[in-house]
Parts: sequence; C-alpha cells; structure tokens
Amino acid sequence: MITSAITAKGQTTLPKPVREALGVGAGDRVRYVILDNEVRVLPVRPVGRLFGALKHDGPPVTLEDIERAIAEGACEE
Repeated sequence: MITSAITAKGQTTLPKPVREALGVGAGDRVRYVILDNEVRVLPVRPVGRLFGALKHDGPPVTLEDIERAIAEGACEE
C-alpha cells in the first residue's frame, strides 16, 4: 500500500509509483473522481497527445464517404 501525507494546506505529493502508473510528471494535470466513497485519480490528457493514436492504412476517407456510411448505418436500424 502506498501512502502520502496531507499538508496544512490540504496538498499532497503523488508518490513516484503512482506518477509512473498514471504516466504523469511535472506540469501534467490529474482529475479526481469520487465514486462510492472512493477517490480515483485519472490523468488529464491534452488533445494534442492523441495525434497519431488511431492508425488508418489506406487512402484518406472523404466527407462523402463518411456521410454515405452514416446514411447506410441509419438505414440498418
């Protein structure tokens, strides 16, 4: 179990194993989510970090292709 102290100002330091598990470092931001009397710490990822996350092998998809796929999907339901 990993613990850390709370300062008089209500601050704490995320221990190194927690920072490593979240993949965060100096200047990064975290989000706190409270669910069922538990707090979850989640890394906040800037949109710029997502660049290149989705790979597509093939030619670029046109707006017309996207609209056609949406129309076909709407017809299937």
